[in-house]
Amino acid sequence: MPVQLFQNPWFVEGNDFPPADLADADEPVAVSYGLTPEQVLAAYRGGIFPWSSSRGMVFWWSPDPRMVLAVDDFRCSRSLRKTLRRGVFEIREDSAFIEVMRACASVPRSGQNGTWITPEFIAAYSVLHDRGIAHSVEAWQDGHLVGGLYGLQIGRFFFGESMFALRRDASKAALAHLVAWLKAQGVTHIDCQQETAHLTSLGARPISRAAFLALLQAAGVTNQESKADVSCCSGGEEAAAPVRMASNAHKQ
Repeated sequence: MPVQLFQNPWFVEGNDFPPADLADADEPVAVSYGLTPEQVLAAYRGGIFPWSSSRGMVFWWSPDPRMVLAVDDFRCSRSLRKTLRRGVFEIREDSAFIEVMRACASVPRSGQNGTWITPEFIAAYSVLHDRGIAHSVEAWQDGHLVGGLYGLQIGRFFFGESMFALRRDASKAALAHLVAWLKAQGVTHIDCQQETAHLTSLGARPISRAAFLALLQAAGVTNQESKADVSCCSGGEEAAAPVRMASNAHKQ
C-alpha cells in the first residue's frame, strides 16, 4: 500500500498508486525512488504520469485540468499541409526510439533548466518500447534525424510524452503521421498533459480530471487486461496522411 509522505504526496513502493482524484490540482499525487516500466504502466492506467525528478526521487502527476487533443480537432496549418504534400521529410516509425528520447532531452526549452528525461527515464521507456507499448515517429532529412515524438499507446488511448524539431515543421510532420494512424485505428484522444498556448493552437483543450479519467475508462486504459502491447505504428504507407499530436511544449 502507498505510505503517506507528510501531507502530500504519497510515497509509492511498487505499482500501487493512490487514486488520481486524491491529487491537488497542481501538486504531485505521489513520489517514488526511481521508476520501473511496470510503475509507468500502472500510473498511466490510473491517469498519472512521471514528470520531474530530484536526487533519485521521481514525482508523479495528475493535473486538473488535463490537456487533451481529440484527433478530429487537429489543426493542420496551410504551411504544414504544403510541407506534407512536398514530402520534405521521410517519416519512419520506431526506427530510432532512444535517439528521439535523447533528442527531446537535449533540445533547449524556454524557461526550463535541465530535463526530466533522465537516463533512468530512457531506460524504463526503452523497455516499454521493446514490449510494443512505447513508440516513436521520426522525421528524417538527408539521412539525418531532424524531428520526432514519442509516447505510449494503452488500450485505445495515446499518451504523448515529448517532441523535438531541428527543422521547421519536422515534429509536426511526425505528429501528422501518427494522428492519421490513430484515427484509422479508432483512437480518438491524445493525452497532452499540460495546457500551453502551443497545444491550444493545435486544437487541444483542457478538460477536468474527472472527464479525463472517464475517457480512459471508455478507451479500455484502466482495464488491467487491456491490450497495451498493440503496436501503434504498423500502418506503413497508410499511416502517412496528415494530422497531429502532443508537443514537447507541453512540458516547457
